Amino acid sequence: MTIQANIPDFLIRQAADVAQREGTSVDSIIAIALSSQVSVWQVRDSVEKRASRGSLADLDAILAAVPDVPPMEGDEK
Repeated sequence: MTIQANIPDFLIRQAADVAQREGTSVDSIIAIALSSQVSVWQVRDSVEKRASRGSLADLDAILAAVPDVPPMEGDEK
């Protein structure tokens, strides 16, 4: 699939510099950057969805089950 996008000149210049340094095309750099950002958004959405299933009461119950003992040697700090 081919798309057209309006990308600011300064950003195209940065992408071109990176592409030259990496020995690849600007198209590849843009595809990699887009893929990376889409992944970030997907992870954020997944974390938000998982967080919405939790509750402070559940967290309190989990923490209440943790024994009140001194840390193991070496873990004091």
